[in-house]
Amino acid sequence: MKDDRVYLDHILECMRRIEEDVRPGRDAFMASHTLQDAVPRNLHTLAEPTQRLSVGLQLDHPEVEWRRIGAFRNVVVHDYLGIDLDRIWQITQPEIPALKPTIEAMLEDLPDSPIPDEEQDVR
Repeated sequence: MKDDRVYLDHILECMRRIEEDVRPGRDAFMASHTLQDAVPRNLHTLAEPTQRLSVGLQLDHPEVEWRRIGAFRNVVVHDYLGIDLDRIWQITQPEIPALKPTIEAMLEDLPDSPIPDEEQDVR
């Protein structure tokens, strides 16, 4: 089982990429097949580790709609012909920026990872 820190770091990296991709604006997004491919892919990649975070961490943060994120992941993965670019754009605007500080705070609140027993110096 991986540390929640790894998943949270990955989520933040996906958010950074999405922010970078949508920075040129809605018109650029709607005109670019590359951005239309990249942004949903990063949303999918962001959603995947949210489903692997520890149950305890998820329960500690009920303000995050974990099930909704997972459901969106399923749409992106399994219903690629039904992806609504207007909805993708809407997610990138209020929802990603609103979620980012929460993920950053979750990461900051995690205790430092313990060193595995085999790596500890027992002199």
